[in-house]
Amino acid sequence: MAESSLKHKTTVSLFWSFLDKFGQQLLNFVSMLVLMNIIAPDAYGMIGSLALFTAFSTILIDSGFGRVLINRKEVSRSDYSAVFYFNVGLSVLIYLLLFFASPRIADLFNTPALVPIARVLFLMLIFNAFGLIQQTLFTKDADFKTLTRVNISALLMADVLAIVLALLGMGVWALVAQLTLYALLRTIFLWVRSPWRPIRGFAFSRLKKYFDLGYKLLLSNTIATTMNNIYPSLIALFHPMSQVAYFNQAKKYQEIPFLTLSNTFRSVAMLILSLVNEQSDRLQRVVRKLIKSIAFLSFPIAFLMILIAEPTFHLFFREKWMASVPYFQVLTLGGMLLPFTFIFNELFIAKERAALFLGIEGVKAVLLTLLIVLLFPKGIMGLAVSWVIYMAITLLLSLLLSRKVIHYSLMHFVRDTFPYLFIALISAGAAYWATLRLEGDLLLILVNAVLVGVLYIALCKLLKLEMSEEIDNWFRK
Repeated sequence: MAESSLKHKTTVSLFWSFLDKFGQQLLNFVSMLVLMNIIAPDAYGMIGSLALFTAFSTILIDSGFGRVLINRKEVSRSDYSAVFYFNVGLSVLIYLLLFFASPRIADLFNTPALVPIARVLFLMLIFNAFGLIQQTLFTKDADFKTLTRVNISALLMADVLAIVLALLGMGVWALVAQLTLYALLRTIFLWVRSPWRPIRGFAFSRLKKYFDLGYKLLLSNTIATTMNNIYPSLIALFHPMSQVAYFNQAKKYQEIPFLTLSNTFRSVAMLILSLVNEQSDRLQRVVRKLIKSIAFLSFPIAFLMILIAEPTFHLFFREKWMASVPYFQVLTLGGMLLPFTFIFNELFIAKERAALFLGIEGVKAVLLTLLIVLLFPKGIMGLAVSWVIYMAITLLLSLLLSRKVIHYSLMHFVRDTFPYLFIALISAGAAYWATLRLEGDLLLILVNAVLVGVLYIALCKLLKLEMSEEIDNWFRK
């Protein structure tokens, strides 16, 4: 594919992928804004305590064989069908295990009410597995427009139902309905929009050629999912459900912009990097451009979020949720590194270096376990700090491996990102001192946002940083 054609495809894909992820996170923000003012923190705590288990509902669609299908250039209809039957069968098996384990899980958290909640919530696993191939095909065709319509429509309908149920006093079941209905509707819409249907019969021989890479990716993502979602479940073992809710909602809110960036760039990276995975020099150029783009956006957003955390929570959620603010501010420091790690993960997958990918996840799991053991005595804030350290180490490990794969080293990363980090810090610091004497939540939010945004863009233009010029050119076109 020519450079200009690849660049055009990347730009269009980024636009629709961003629209999809931003739309989802915006709807999540609005729905949480309404629901958190209606539903008690304990209900959110119960959902949060199951985060470690419900997170597995996304593994089959985000990794494993689905990801291998995107990476391979020639895939037959029989191959797609074999992967479909395998994933559906695996999802049913895991659901049955979790179904019968639900009483044990409820006993673990000393909350009997979790049994029916867990059994309904875990249905997401099966619903998501049924939509795997359709999502894979849309992604492989760079049809992010259709995926955007599917995701936004399903999420909007699920959010509306959740709000109605919350107003009717359904409490935690409003949250359960929101999550499960979204998974179900999304799969139904994918089947409606896609002409693909599985052929009859399961041929294990068709699966074998994807198995070596597929099972490593599936295992890697299982480890990563466990580590990324262990905190709420761990807190639930030793603290009241309200404390689980404060930490978990803080983590969810700080993740909104960073998951938007991560999933936007990841959706494009998994497609573009797979197209140029045999051209190391070109691959490095694409990765560097993605890293600079993320740095340009992630750093100013992070420092602005830390600045306006207290007035934002007070304005939207009142005193009931103010205990989440310190966790939110600390976790944001780790969240701003998340999009970078997503890009490196996609790089390793594109180069089919699954052994490296699996190895790094194993090392990360050991490191996070040690950090938790060391900092858990410091309380919930100690766990928040351990997450930030974990994210920094994760990024460092990814850089060490990327040097072997495409000769992109730590020094390359520093040169690509430090200017944006430094300017973001300067802009946030200036905004902080300028608003010290201001009062009023909304005024503080607006003034800080304007000051950080204007100063950041102005300094980037003044120093003629690459990404500010790229954006100018994009808008001119």
